[in-house]
Amino acid sequence: MLYTRRRGTAVTLVLTAHPLRALAMAVGLAAAAALSGRGGDEVALVLVTVLVGQATLGWFNDVLDRKRDHDAGRPRKPIALGWIDPGTVSFAASCSLLLVVPLAVSNGTTAGLAYLGSLACGALSDLYLRRTRFSFVPWAVGFGLLAAFLSYGGWGGGVHGGPPTAAMVVLAALLGVGVHFASSLADLVDDNQAGIMHLPLRIALRTGAVRLLWITTVFTALVCAGIVIAALTVGLVA
Repeated sequence: MLYTRRRGTAVTLVLTAHPLRALAMAVGLAAAAALSGRGGDEVALVLVTVLVGQATLGWFNDVLDRKRDHDAGRPRKPIALGWIDPGTVSFAASCSLLLVVPLAVSNGTTAGLAYLGSLACGALSDLYLRRTRFSFVPWAVGFGLLAAFLSYGGWGGGVHGGPPTAAMVVLAALLGVGVHFASSLADLVDDNQAGIMHLPLRIALRTGAVRLLWITTVFTALVCAGIVIAALTVGLVA
């Protein structure tokens, strides 16, 4: 319903930031931090850091894709609908990028670098790799770095915690691949028409979209189950 009519600039900026995905990522990582035994202030810091970082990526993505979104007639893209000027969104993305750097480092220097590396993977995907058969790579690397963001996390600069267990890194990377496939399913037809031949589309052209949906669902569920098992056995920090 929020997308049925033009909104004010503030609301439109929120809609352009991919808010549901940003909130899901922020809540998920904050919950993981809480379950690993982190204090309330550290959990809140994780929540805010990830929320700002994901909003930055969402704004960057929609500015970059505005012509393709307009040509595809996507109804949930405020920039493509002409509700907000791309320059305004670019300015918001620049400001949030300046904010997310100190926020990330406030989780610890190593943790901050890991999170900023994860954001860089997201930007690299938007700029180039999502158009190739290697579209899964930045998702795998970016999610794998999130395990390090949590394991090294703390309060304030410096080094906290320790390296993540190999099992958690691998499982986080696999989860990133699953999320990549899941988030690509809705746009398969538009991406095919635009010639954006990422890995999910290449596989869907062979298996069919419905079968790929089931494969993605089962794969992602199994990976999530593996993360829970790993958390209860080997843990997060090596």
